[in-house]
Amino acid sequence: MNLLVLCTDTFRADYLGSYGNTWVETPHLDKLASEGIRFTDFYAEGLPTLPVRHVFYTGKRVFPFSYYPQKSDHVQLPGWHPIPDNEITLAEWLSERGYTTGLVSDLYHMMKPGKNFHRGFHSWQWIRGQEADPLVPTPKPDVDLSKYVRPEVPEDAPIRRMVAQYLNNRSWWKSEADHFAAQVMRAAADWIKKYGHKKPWMLWVESFDPHEPWDAPPEFVNKYYPDYEGLEPIWPSAFVKDYTESEFRRIKAHYAGECTHVDKWIGYVIDTLDSLGMRDDTIVVFTSDHGTMMGEQGEIHKGVDRVRIQVTRSPLIIRHPDRAYAGKVVEGFIQHQDLMPTLLHLLGEPVPEQCDGENFWPLVTGERQGGLRDTVISAFGWYASVRTKDWTYHTPWAHVSDKPMRPPELYDRNNDPEELTNVIDQHPDVAKELQARLDEVIKSRSIKLGPGGTGTPAAVPGVEW
Repeated sequence: MNLLVLCTDTFRADYLGSYGNTWVETPHLDKLASEGIRFTDFYAEGLPTLPVRHVFYTGKRVFPFSYYPQKSDHVQLPGWHPIPDNEITLAEWLSERGYTTGLVSDLYHMMKPGKNFHRGFHSWQWIRGQEADPLVPTPKPDVDLSKYVRPEVPEDAPIRRMVAQYLNNRSWWKSEADHFAAQVMRAAADWIKKYGHKKPWMLWVESFDPHEPWDAPPEFVNKYYPDYEGLEPIWPSAFVKDYTESEFRRIKAHYAGECTHVDKWIGYVIDTLDSLGMRDDTIVVFTSDHGTMMGEQGEIHKGVDRVRIQVTRSPLIIRHPDRAYAGKVVEGFIQHQDLMPTLLHLLGEPVPEQCDGENFWPLVTGERQGGLRDTVISAFGWYASVRTKDWTYHTPWAHVSDKPMRPPELYDRNNDPEELTNVIDQHPDVAKELQARLDEVIKSRSIKLGPGGTGTPAAVPGVEW
């Protein structure tokens, strides 16, 4: 059996038609869902981009996060570290068992100096130029930013250099097929055409889109907001209040356009697979690392203090050659660390002892009901959420003395499934009980704090546990 994993970045589950969306067009992924199994309650464990890949690639939880500063990376977050050498990746595990393994990715964080997320693959192909990837030397803005950045934004604001870097990176584009999702998916299809005869194989495809900058081809953006004139906020700020109603509508159109564009090119890969006669011996997986805020509570983007459902829930669709479960919808909590052991089970391979995720396929067959666990914890930076069937508790899991911290929040999932109204004042006992569950997890694991070694959460300058 072969394995094709199509992993996207920042694709909200509820922006898919198969997850109930009525205005964003995702026909290829909706078709995949009709032919496969759709999981409604798949949640991140450690966020954002690199912690998620650590969990996906190892089947191992990363929270509570280790933390130490890293050179050559402007992102300084707990958990934003290379995969340790003593952990086994899915690619290594399958390569040792006779699989031909490949990685195609434009997720430039994976390519940064010192990162090793391509470890274990027989081949890897980097698609360069996403976001602030230093493909073209851009020490300072040297392109016209007036279409994308307000004139009142200070000349030395980091966003000016980052948008300039992105514009320089994409300056050679001629058509819609040059956009990053198209580049990635064409490279993935070419890999299958060239190496698909080397069975069994595993190809992991990383599409950074629909991650910001939200810069979909014009025909995809105009599908959702035609006849617009004005600022093109492809890399917006974090708050709706910074935009007019028309500008914010355009932001949503850009994101929806990205989703539809990614869907189109995922369809190209799946069609290529099927045209080569590999439908009946290949498992196809679609997922994403996390979602994003798109106006809820006045917020745009993900963020360390935004671990509510819009950010932490991920789509997950698995098409298996066995059509017995086609169109099935599986409810109940599963998490990112459960994906690797489940895929190994489907391939008939053993699971490394390091994996602390669980095989969730018994939920598909009906041998098990109600999910793998009754509580999921998702963490991003210094914040975490504790989610049960009835409640979501959102809180700092550590306090940083030089940063204002968002106070704890509580959401009633039965009456407020979108987690929009904080009811912590009405239910302090619930918040206390969920905080106790979080504390228990934090105290149970040893983590690395700086270059000096390991320990339970202890002294990090400026951080109170």
